[in-house]
Amino acid sequence: MKAAAKSDDVDETIDRLRSGAHQTVDKVANKGEQLKSAEQHFVDNCRSYIHDNPVTTLGIAVGAGFLLSRLISGR
Repeated sequence: MKAAAKSDDVDETIDRLRSGAHQTVDKVANKGEQLKSAEQHFVDNCRSYIHDNPVTTLGIAVGAGFLLSRLISGR
């Protein structure tokens, strides 16, 4: 009788772990979709800004390139 009860407890524990694992996988997949959506939104906003402000964008790019070259050269 004790062996059967322990077997039932083990089966119940395995079922709870399996259920928890499925819930975790679902949550991670959902977060992944949210990150992809946020990334696409960010890219769309950047494209829109670049299209609406080409001169400012060019100035930012030149300034960033200048700063990076100064940092890399170590002068």
